Amino acid sequence: MNLDACLQRQDIWRGKKALPADSAVATGFAALDNCLPGKGWPRGALTEILVENIKRSPLWLILPALSRVLNSRPWQAWIAPPALPYPPGLTHNGLDVSKIIIIEPENQADILWSAEQSLRSNACSAVIFWSDHLKAAPMRRLQLAAESGNTLGICFQGDEALRHHSLATLRIRCKETASGLKIDLLKCRGGPLCQNISIAPDSSTSDALTTFS
Repeated sequence: MNLDACLQRQDIWRGKKALPADSAVATGFAALDNCLPGKGWPRGALTEILVENIKRSPLWLILPALSRVLNSRPWQAWIAPPALPYPPGLTHNGLDVSKIIIIEPENQADILWSAEQSLRSNACSAVIFWSDHLKAAPMRRLQLAAESGNTLGICFQGDEALRHHSLATLRIRCKETASGLKIDLLKCRGGPLCQNISIAPDSSTSDALTTFS
């Protein structure tokens, strides 16, 4: 691969390079958007969200973005969620539950295969999956698949992933607080590593606190 080809890749950052207007999807939380390049979740890339308890994954954190990308492609894949999504909570937050594909693979290899195929399909506006530790090789494939499909890719993982290096474009750690979350940016390609970002669900996302039934 020559230099010109490398510089066309979305996963290579050049200093002072302006991001394309569609390179990010607003999170819906100003305090977080202000810390992220492009003012939102990176599109065509993989984001890792590390949580203390995978069964309490803060879905309200990503629901505003999921509703924003629906106009591009209505289908969204949810792979290996820790519990069944709560349809009224999703509908209340602007999602079309008839367009959400729930995939329940039997093992880690099938989770990664399903995520890669969904990211690359050009059919899904977003792919959300829950996974054990992502090793370098599969994470690289997921990054390339998200880039190829220009898909919003989000992976929830437990805190134990902190022990391992990440190849994701964005990696954040969430800690629950009485009012919402404290977020640390652990890796943020093209932006500063902001810490202790406080966000809370507003009235439009309150029902998402019970998104899992």
